[in-house]
This record gives sequence, C-alpha cells and structure tokens, in this order.
Amino acid sequence: MARAFMLQGTGSDVGKTVLVAGLCRAALRRGLKVRPFKPQNMSNNAAVAEIPGEAGGGEIGRGQWLQALACGVAPTVDMNPVLLKPQTDVGSQVIVQGKVFGEARARDYQTMKGRLMEAVLQSWARVKEDADLVIVEGAGSPAEINLRPRDIANMGFATRADVPVVLVGDIDRGGVIASVAGTHLILPEEDRRMIAGYLINKFRGDVSLFDDGIRSIQGFTGWRCFGVVPWLKAASRLPSEDSVVLERLAAGEKRALKVAVPMLSRIANFDDLDPLKAEPQVEVVFVPPGKPLPADAGLVVIPGSKSTIGDLLHLREQGWDRDLAAHVRRGGHVVGICGGFQMLGSTVRDPDGIEGSVRETEGLGLLDVETVMEPEKTVRTSNARSTVFDLPLEGYEIHLGRTTGPDCRRPAVVINDVPDGAVSADGKVFGTYLHGLFGADAFRARFLESLGVTGGGIDYRADVEAALDEIAMALETHLDCDELFGLAR
Repeated sequence: MARAFMLQGTGSDVGKTVLVAGLCRAALRRGLKVRPFKPQNMSNNAAVAEIPGEAGGGEIGRGQWLQALACGVAPTVDMNPVLLKPQTDVGSQVIVQGKVFGEARARDYQTMKGRLMEAVLQSWARVKEDADLVIVEGAGSPAEINLRPRDIANMGFATRADVPVVLVGDIDRGGVIASVAGTHLILPEEDRRMIAGYLINKFRGDVSLFDDGIRSIQGFTGWRCFGVVPWLKAASRLPSEDSVVLERLAAGEKRALKVAVPMLSRIANFDDLDPLKAEPQVEVVFVPPGKPLPADAGLVVIPGSKSTIGDLLHLREQGWDRDLAAHVRRGGHVVGICGGFQMLGSTVRDPDGIEGSVRETEGLGLLDVETVMEPEKTVRTSNARSTVFDLPLEGYEIHLGRTTGPDCRRPAVVINDVPDGAVSADGKVFGTYLHGLFGADAFRARFLESLGVTGGGIDYRADVEAALDEIAMALETHLDCDELFGLAR
C-alpha cells in the first residue's frame, strides 16, 4: 500500500499545484512509483482523463493532468474525483469521478459533500493501489474553519485518510508569518496534530534574510520548516491551472505577433494558449474587462467558456464585439475554440435552459453557423488533422452543443475521421471544438508562418518536461525532500 503526505496552503494560489508537480517529478527521478491526488478542485481548465474500466474519458482539473505528466503516467479521473466548474457567481457544475453529477449553488454544495466523500475515498483507494508514494494537494486553506464540518478538500480528507500535512505559505503576497501562525492558532487540535511542518514558497532574494522569520514561526507554532523555495521561473512554462493567474497574463512583451484573448467571465481551458505564449516571437495578451482589444493584434482568439450565452452577453457589454468587427475589417485573423467557436456563429440557442435562463442570443456573425445546446456532453481525447495545412493534431473535446451551417462545409479540422468546425470563405476566421489545437508543433509553426511569423514550432511538450525537471531539481536543493518523503505514511 502506498505511503502519502499532503500539501495544504495558507490560502489559494500559494503554489501548491506546481510544488506537487515538482515533488512528483523529484520522486520519479528517485525511482519511485508516484501518483498525484486532489480530492476536490475548482477550475474551468479541465483535461480529459481515463475512467477506469470504461472506454470513454472523463474530466479532471488541468493541474492533476500536469501532475500525472510529472509522474510519467497517464491521468485518471480518480486523481481528482470531485471537480467544480463555475458557471455563475453562486453556482457550479459538479463533476464526480469524471462525469457530470449535477449542478449546485454554493450553499447546496455544502450539503452535498457528505455523499461526495464516499467517492473521494473510493478514488483514493484506487490511486494508492499501484503506487509507492501519493502526494496529495489540498484546496483553498484549512483555516476556512467555517467550512470544516463538511470539508472533503483539506483536513476533512486528511483526518479520514490519516495523511500527514505540510502547510505551504506564500511569502510573495506578504504576511506569511501571520498566515502560518494564524492557521496554527485557529485550527482545532485534531487538525493541528495532522500538520508535520511547513514550507515557504516564492521567496525572492537572499533566503538567509528569512532566518528570523523561521525562528518566529517556530516560536508561535512549534512546527518545523522543511525549507524555503525560491521564485521558480520555470513555473511560467507550465500550463496554467485556473483563472487566478489571468491578472498576471494581462500584459505581455512586444514581439512579432500580438495575440489578443478576451478574458471572458466564465473563461475555460485558456491553457490552450500556452503553446503560443511559449513561442519567442509571439506576444499573448489576455484583455481584462473594461479594456479594448488592442488594435495592433494580428490574431484574436476567443477561448472556451463554461457559459457560452452568458459570455456572449459579457463580451458585448465590454464592447469587444465592435473591436472584433474592426479587427476583421482591418484584415485580422480570428480563431474560436469550443465555446469561442460557438460565439463566432450567427445564433446560439439553449432551448432546455442548460446554461441558464437566456434561451437564445445573437452570435458574432463571423461564421455562417448556428449552435444548439444539447444535454449530452462530449468528453474524449481526440486524434485530429488540420484541413488547411494537412498536418496531424492531438487534443481533447469537452463541450455541450451541436454546431451546423454552411461554413461547416469547410471544416477546420477532422476529428476521429469526422469533420469538425468551420472556416470562413476568406480563410481568416475559423472555429473548432478541438482543445489543444496549438499544442501540435508542426501545425503551430505553419499557422504562425501564415501570419508572418517565421521560426515558430518549438518542441512545446519537451519544454514542459524540461521545466518539470528544473523545478524538481530546485526543490531537491531548497527543501529537505528526504524528510518530506520520509514523513509519508
């Protein structure tokens, strides 16, 4: 039976996902069979993973997909048994072991957690079956004691599964001594006993300057420090997990091609843009609400969305529809992926109210297609081919809805031998349901060349693998990994 330990954060976005990925890679480099596990995740950046015993695929958080890659294994839905995909400000779609379980408002979800813990523990048992070590990632913070009675993501899981915890504090945001000491102060004794120590993440400069900070935390908590992790530059080369990072992506550097991406209110799977961001000659700018799409962009990408109609309305509220029309008149190119593809058509209809109360809205009118939302969700990994460049593609599909119309006679890609997407008559606008489109190096190079960018087509997957190795080596240097792996039980 596998041994395990868990990283929990003093708050959200303290770097747990990257640390777990790096520690998984460090364990793999030591010859261990290591697996990631996150009981509950909240993200609209989903990936397709294997459902044990079934032919089809299911959804997990993109972070656990990355951590599985760090472990050198294929991802399974058991690595992230509960995934919440926000649809509105107060409600989310609930995915359990890869499949849609239902929809719940925040308050209703709290009452649902008792049933979900059974699924979490069932998946936990399966993940441990073929591993030497499992590294678990918490969600949010254990200091959210108002949620503790029904918690399945942090101490609720740790106490049930008897998994020791290492607390992660983010020094970059400030107040790290108070956040670690404050967590110790407010945790009930049962939970406090689960914490074996802590580590400090995202330190910039001379680490010795924090020696007094370590002594202060020791005095307040009695916890040992497993190390201080410096700012990991290689983390910027890894796929982004959730929308917390979008504010940091709103400004780019001047390069040969500017790609503008509107920050939709329910943006999903925006990691589709990561391979473009990695290209030396490409500047990807995520445009926040209230800002116009830049007039000097050569390409606008409309990303995926968890609520196509809602985000179409949001897009118009920002005036981005007018910016997009002007971009097209200037001869600019447009790509829509998944929900973004649906928005490019003439109409989006939702007769059953799957996404909300608005049943129909006018699209952007850049493709002669229309979309009808349907209850059946497509979730699968896909082999595909670009029709324009006749080059292979790999990716996945996660979508509701069926899109038809005259422009579909010019498909953008062929997925599993079935035409998909649509291309405008002038070839400057296209849409597809294929996520991961830009991940194919040869296609990306040819596509960028068609936009005037030469020398593209870096080996993106190899760069991600190299980044994971760099992070693993940094963690081996700055953390006491022998002690971390040794505390697992």
